[in-house]
Amino acid sequence: MIKKALLTVFLLICSNTFMTLAWYGHLKLKQMNKLVGVSLFLIILMSWGVAFFEYMFQVPANRIGFSEDGGPFSLWQLKIIQEVITLSVFTVFMLFFFKDQPLRWNHLVGFGLLIAAVFFLFKK
Repeated sequence: MIKKALLTVFLLICSNTFMTLAWYGHLKLKQMNKLVGVSLFLIILMSWGVAFFEYMFQVPANRIGFSEDGGPFSLWQLKIIQEVITLSVFTVFMLFFFKDQPLRWNHLVGFGLLIAAVFFLFKK
């Protein structure tokens, strides 16, 4: 079960890395004066292309991790794990690529509340 749990978390990290790039990467490219004059429709298609790889990791992660498929997690637990990973990956992305958007105390409090949510959702 530990192997499935670790594999699930690893796949979710990969998935969320692609998701973050699909959702926010084009904003950084715009800041760098790339994609100037590119239509919003083309940006959406490019994001969909990146998001395809998100699904290549997300779907197997959910299949492997879901308790009714032999995994260690309930759907509630899978979802909260995914949310914490999403915010963690997003935070790393922000700290590296959007340095003009600082991490503030209220962000940390929000993350702490999500960790509390993880605690309660894993409590039997």
